[in-house]
Amino acid sequence: MSLGIYFCGSIRGGRQDVEIYSRIIKHLKKFGTVFTEHIGNPTLNVKGEDEVKGGDKYIHDRDLKWLEEADVIVAEVTQPSLGVGYEIGRAMHMNKKILCLFRTSSNHFLSAMIRGAENGTNLQVKDYREQELETILQQYFEERLQA
Repeated sequence: MSLGIYFCGSIRGGRQDVEIYSRIIKHLKKFGTVFTEHIGNPTLNVKGEDEVKGGDKYIHDRDLKWLEEADVIVAEVTQPSLGVGYEIGRAMHMNKKILCLFRTSSNHFLSAMIRGAENGTNLQVKDYREQELETILQQYFEERLQA
């Protein structure tokens, strides 16, 4: 069974973690189709997909469609991003399974609105170090596939 996976990572909020996003997406592809592979593209800058015909409205509507189609949402939440927070909120409203990844070595603090929403069932927050990424994703998806 191949899952539809929606990956969230900062674009306009800052691209400092694009290499990590790319690594996460590479691992996620082992478990299914990643609708948002472009998030890990190093040529995508903070302006995002400005050249997309239809602009911001098109991006919003397309991404919501992908969010609705996804079986699971994986969000790298270390870099603060309004868009990622919005996507998580919408996914929670849709009762999607959500994994939030927060890198503890950063100089950021995870929003209480994300950490406080963790309920262990449909929303999980995993603090991680980069070398733990593959193991965390493997364990999460093994549990998800058994549920």
